[in-house]
Amino acid sequence: MAAYGRQPVLSSTSLQILFYLNGWYFAAFFIAECLMFVYKGVLLPYTQANLTLDVVLLLLFLGLEILRLFYGWKGNLCQRSLALFVSVCVLVPCAVLSVYYLILQTFVLRLEFVLNAVLLCFYGLELVLGLMTISVFLRGNIY
Repeated sequence: MAAYGRQPVLSSTSLQILFYLNGWYFAAFFIAECLMFVYKGVLLPYTQANLTLDVVLLLLFLGLEILRLFYGWKGNLCQRSLALFVSVCVLVPCAVLSVYYLILQTFVLRLEFVLNAVLLCFYGLELVLGLMTISVFLRGNIY
């Protein structure tokens, strides 16, 4: 029960920690992926069109991930279910892009496979915790 008119804190600490860790992990992932594209562009018979497509998709991935982390971070801290729901919705195209880099791009290195598998694990945890936190926010606003 809240005392003196204060609202109870419904934010998920574990979700916030996961957003923080995923932000740092994605930054390292992005840098590693850029370096791997340089490696693949120099040493592998990568066509210019395929390399351009993969780089453009990586930049799109970066933009979507920043948007997703921002809305998730603010939605959780401000206890806004709509912002957190937007973050969960943007999680879907991010997961699709991660699967693309996991198995569908022209050349997949083992390091890329491992990095994307870990990223998909982060996404799975964030999906579960995000949906649970949204349900807590929606139940918390009833009274």
